[in-house]
Amino acid sequence: MLPASARLTGSDNFRLVTRKGRRVGRPRLVVHAITAEEVARLGVAGSGERTRVGFVVGRTVGNSVVRHRVTRRLRHVVRDRLGTVLPGCTLVVRALPTAAEAASAELARDFDSALRKLRLAGTDTGGVE
Repeated sequence: MLPASARLTGSDNFRLVTRKGRRVGRPRLVVHAITAEEVARLGVAGSGERTRVGFVVGRTVGNSVVRHRVTRRLRHVVRDRLGTVLPGCTLVVRALPTAAEAASAELARDFDSALRKLRLAGTDTGGVE
């Protein structure tokens, strides 16, 4: 489970990150990200130095059971890497339909790759390469 301070809530926050942030697509997920500096430049109240993460797992991924399973796996992957993400970043992780059949290691690889592409993480991303 993610700590409460690391959870992204509210549709306005999700909208801000998905519309104004940067996006990187991978085979099983898409990661949208906005840094604290970008939020300040837009003149919007930000999260300060906390890293926050939200998840979007739509109906195209599968039925309720499948969507919840994918969400749990993504939460676990992100929780293990939360300390490696730059402080103050806000992320939205959107699962694609191929995430339904993916193993946790594959989701972790895609998430790590997206963080590297966004240049939001150091070289240590939880040990999964």
